Order: sequence, then structure tokens, then C-alpha cells
Amino acid sequence: MIFYAIKALLANKLKTTLIYLSLVFSIVSIFLISSISNGIITMYSSMLKSDGDIIITQAKISDTFFSNVNINLIEQINKIKDVKESSALIVGASPVEKLPIVAIYGASSNRFKNYKLLEGTYPLKDEVIIGKSIYEQLLNKNEIQIANKTFKISGVFKNEIGFENGGVVLTISDAGEIFNKSTSMILVNTTPNSDIETLIQEIKKLDEKIDVKSTQNFVDNYNQFKIIKTSSNVISFIAFSLGLLGIVSLMSITINQRRSEFGIKRALGISTSKIVYSIMIESFILGVFSFLSAFVFSNIVLYSIKNISSLQGYVNGEVSNSLAFYIFITSIFMAIFGSIIPALNAAFTDPVELIQGNKI
Repeated sequence: MIFYAIKALLANKLKTTLIYLSLVFSIVSIFLISSISNGIITMYSSMLKSDGDIIITQAKISDTFFSNVNINLIEQINKIKDVKESSALIVGASPVEKLPIVAIYGASSNRFKNYKLLEGTYPLKDEVIIGKSIYEQLLNKNEIQIANKTFKISGVFKNEIGFENGGVVLTISDAGEIFNKSTSMILVNTTPNSDIETLIQEIKKLDEKIDVKSTQNFVDNYNQFKIIKTSSNVISFIAFSLGLLGIVSLMSITINQRRSEFGIKRALGISTSKIVYSIMIESFILGVFSFLSAFVFSNIVLYSIKNISSLQGYVNGEVSNSLAFYIFITSIFMAIFGSIIPALNAAFTDPVELIQGNKI
């Protein structure tokens, strides 16, 4: 059956190629949209998870960029049993030289260890360290201007997280002056086997203006991540629908050209189900080859995007096993479902009409 399916596909090279390209384009679109959105979420969540088990932000804010938490809470938090260490982080953004927007991180000194220095020293007051991907694009390698203040570049660091590798890190006090806040968030690292929920309740008692969550819970419920996922799903669905429409149209044309073949098969007593099944096999083969081609091409594109210096490492796609499996199923469904409608139309048409060449 597979041999005859391949033979049938090769007998209609132009239409097969068009369907193949339509499938590949749709699958690549879904791959890139989904993997890039997942990559953005993974990078930001990895940045937060690297610092602790509990995250503290201002209560009732829509985004961490607007959060303002009293940094002095760290002293009280560190006195709580099973709290190992707490660090503070200010997140912001600013243009730097020709770059329209660069991530700015104000970090407490105990967080500097997250940034592996390639050269220089960690920042003191009025100093910054620069992510490798940003540093390579700077014309002035000695100092940069953030807002209305000039900072000396004390070092260059490398970080596997694109958001940070494409950012600027300065002291928490300097960042506080620029963005007019104490800290955006406090990240709490706990001792092994500690009761996270109990610690969360104890920390909440310290200030009624704060929101305290486990880092995993924060990531799972972060509004911006939900928006990214929803947008990704909507755009992926549009790409899927367009691909499906194209396949149905092309399959209708292809099957219409093969109407005499189906008429002869019907006249010879071949059942409707076998005719439809044979077309589904052809579509399955197309779906598998289209998925493999799209998977390879998508990884090449994602690798290229990751290494484009102008993107500063902020765009970093991630193709997980679950995503690949989901898109594989989507690809097969798109190919088979797109062929079923015209196949059924052909299979149920009177064989005499098919042989005579009437339109389906």
C-alpha cells in the first residue's frame, strides 16, 4: 500500500510539491511561533528560578517592571528560620547608544555571582558590567549612558540566559536612583526540605503591600506569560487554518485530475473505504516528510536568530520534545484531514461520471 501511495505521489509531481511546500510553510510557522514564545518564557523563568524558591513583588501589579518593594525587608526575611539567603533585583529597560532598548538589571551584591565575568571586575557605585552580546556592539567600550547618567564599564560577563547576556548590570542603589524604586522584587533561597508554604505565610506578615509566591507558582501565573502563550496559540491556529485551506484546495485539484483513476477503481469493485484509505496513506507520507523538513529548517532558523547580534540574545527559540510531538500530530492531522474532504467527494461520486471525466 505504501509503495502504491509513493507511486501515486510521484505521478503528480507538481501538485505533490505544492502540497508539500504548503505543509512545510505552515508547520515552520507553527514551530517558530511556538518555540520563540516558549524560549522567551523559559529565559525569564530561568532567570527567576536561578535565585531562589520564593519571589516577593508589590501586591496588585500587572508586571514586575512596575513593582516596587521595600528592600529593607531583606533583613527581616533573612532572620526567618529555613531562609538561606535573599537577594534583590530591579528590572528595567533603557536605550544604549544605537540600541533602542536594552535590559537593565540592578542587583544586590550577593547576586553578582550569577554573572560569569570574562574580564574586569564586578561593579561598584557608578559602574556597570555588560553582557557579552551587548558589549560587542558598543562603540565606546569604556563607558555607557543610562538615562541621564554616565557609568564606567568595569567588566564584561557571559550568561546562558539571553535576557541577561544581552543586558547591563549595575548596583541596586544606582538602579534605584534611575528607576526611582527600592527594588522590583526580592528572591528568597530556602534550605533543603523547607516548608515553602509556611515560609510564604510568615513573609506575608511582614508587609501587607507585598505579594509572596513560590517561584514556580509565580511563573505559572505570570500575566505576561499568559498573554504570550495566548498570542502564540492564536497565531499558530491562523497558520494551521491557512495551511489546511491550502491543502484542501490543492488536494481537490489533484483528485479532480485523478477522477478517471478513481472511476476505474470503483468500476472494478474497489470499495470507497479503500480509495479513501489509499489517499490518507499518501497524505500521511506527505505529512511525515513535511514535518521532518520543517523540523530541520526551523532549527536552522532558530539557531540563526539566536546568533544575530542585533537581537542581543533576547529572541531565543526552544523546541522541546513535547512541542515537537504536538506539532508532529498537528502536521499529520493537517495533511490527512485536508485530503479527506476531496477524497470522500471523489469516492462517493458515480463511477460512470468519474470515467467520463465530469467534474467532482
